[in-house]
Amino acid sequence: MSDLTPNEKTPGLHISAEPIYRRHDDPGRWWQSTATAPKASYHCGGCGKSESATGNDAAGLIDDYKTNHGPAHNRGRRS
Repeated sequence: MSDLTPNEKTPGLHISAEPIYRRHDDPGRWWQSTATAPKASYHCGGCGKSESATGNDAAGLIDDYKTNHGPAHNRGRRS
């Protein structure tokens, strides 16, 4: 699999979390838990800022990207 980390050539947001493997008939397999802490990273194509975070900080990073970078740089522009 290729590296999906955003960079200058491929800006955007990437979120990953390794799922816990469970048997198909285990009712607990639908829990909201992962084997490792979730990771998030972004590279903004509008201003060039890059950030990354792990665990609980990943949620804040995603909010920052949505509010201040990526799609936020397209507001007010005409297509």
